[in-house]
Amino acid sequence: MAIHADPARARAAAVKIVARLRELGHTAFFAGGCVRDELLGLHPTDFDIATSARPDQVARTFRGTRLVGQAFGVVLVPGDDAQAMIEVATFRADGPYSDRRRPDSIAFADDVADAHRRDFTINALFLDPLAPATTVGESSIAGRVIDHVGGLSDLQSRIIRAVGNPAQRLCEDHLRALRAARFAARLGFALDPATADAIRAHARDLAGVSRERIGEEVRRMLVHPRRAQAISLLRDLDLLAPVLDLPSTPPMRPMTCLSSLQGPDPAPPTEPFIVALAAWIVDSFAPAEPWPTAAISATVGRIRAALCLSNDVRDGVVAVISVLVSLESEWEASGMAGRKRRASSRGFSGALALLNARNPNLAKRVSEEINRLSVCFGGLSPEPLVTGDLLVDQGLAPGPRFKRLLDLVYDAQLEGRITTVSEGLELARGLSV
Repeated sequence: MAIHADPARARAAAVKIVARLRELGHTAFFAGGCVRDELLGLHPTDFDIATSARPDQVARTFRGTRLVGQAFGVVLVPGDDAQAMIEVATFRADGPYSDRRRPDSIAFADDVADAHRRDFTINALFLDPLAPATTVGESSIAGRVIDHVGGLSDLQSRIIRAVGNPAQRLCEDHLRALRAARFAARLGFALDPATADAIRAHARDLAGVSRERIGEEVRRMLVHPRRAQAISLLRDLDLLAPVLDLPSTPPMRPMTCLSSLQGPDPAPPTEPFIVALAAWIVDSFAPAEPWPTAAISATVGRIRAALCLSNDVRDGVVAVISVLVSLESEWEASGMAGRKRRASSRGFSGALALLNARNPNLAKRVSEEINRLSVCFGGLSPEPLVTGDLLVDQGLAPGPRFKRLLDLVYDAQLEGRITTVSEGLELARGLSV
């Protein structure tokens, strides 16, 4: 579990736990992703510990522990922050996975067995952080690497390889197929051919994985800068149709919008998952002609069900795509009020980022116009001079035309035709006659 923004503090807190367990005669190592990332020269803030100590022994050793997976030997131990917790798991061997997610049973074991039950070789490495620094490849690492499955060689060769039999690893939990694609894309690694073949052969088995877990894995892919590579891998591995719960793989089309979001930070910086998902949907499903709002909602609704997304994410994606369509089809003909309203709506910044990929000249004109309008007549979204309550106080009765009346008065404000409350009320009275 991530415990600090500062990698040095995170590591120091984890080292203290390892040291204490070792003082009591237990074996204890860093395990999994933190070891992989340190070997890659990265600076993780998420440190997991694997140990020979049993869960009850871990719980007795440290104050404030929480048993979050006692059946699997997992205990959360506080770090040097009251709210910071480090996952400490007992070495184990797993029994059969009848539900394709969790083992039916486990047996506490040693580090060799624990390494062999993990998903990929690069995630099955251990590190003794109390040992002297060692040289691995061309870099030095603070500690000694323990490798029982050839993970160090695969890491140096930049390969994602299943531990042991790839088909067996997938049958235990087919979400590992998506994890393989995500790791390969994120790290820029190649997939071991046998592992890739097993994923293709069992691609349809992904249908047995919960939609919520699939959606979370896709989210992790899309918020990473190498999102386009991840989606390309899903296609190459025949995983697109099962991921999107479609009867067949969508036709291959250029990932113009998704690729445009490439970089160290998602663009735009707000709602990165929503914008990236919108980009993927536009690239994959948008028709050549303007996309009707009902069709946008229907398409996003299908994706929402396939990925078990929240209503807010669904609404955000619909907003981005709808604004994009309106920019492409209506911007040039819009007046000042319409352009200000559109620029102030949810999804505008994301839509503008996608528009820049599809029509950079139009995107430039839109951006320049928005910069100009942002300093005209109170800006893009000033507080309304006239509100519904104010109209009621003036004796106007709410009715079917009430919202339309308020919209017309606000449009006049956005365009600078009214600049005071009294002018707004006078316009409202005239429009209500």
